Amino acid sequence: MAKLSTDELLDAFKEMTLIELSEFVKQFEDTFNVTAAAPVAVAAAGAGGAAPEAEAEQDEFDVVLTAAGDKKIQVIKEVRALTSLGLKEAKDLVDGAPKAVLEKVDKAAADKAKEQLEGAGATVELK
Repeated sequence: MAKLSTDELLDAFKEMTLIELSEFVKQFEDTFNVTAAAPVAVAAAGAGGAAPEAEAEQDEFDVVLTAAGDKKIQVIKEVRALTSLGLKEAKDLVDGAPKAVLEKVDKAAADKAKEQLEGAGATVELK
């Protein structure tokens, strides 16, 4: 097999859907016995020692679905609208609650998402 350049690899990844890319990452991790999340966890742990005022002025929020409530279908529809996930992925996310619907979004987007999900009957919290 010919060796691909970094640009050629990036072009190939740009053509993939998020699900295909996610499956690729899982297979890559299995093949090379590595974890893509490890550097992120180390960076997050290192950031934990930052100044306390950084905690008070949080500018990125995670929207976490804690319970779907009675109107599960409406909640799935809202999750799909917010995340552009497919039907199966959105259903799996709602069924697996508590799960993050959106991660690292600004305060306005987090509040809007929380309002939409709660309007559909879900229980949501911001972290």
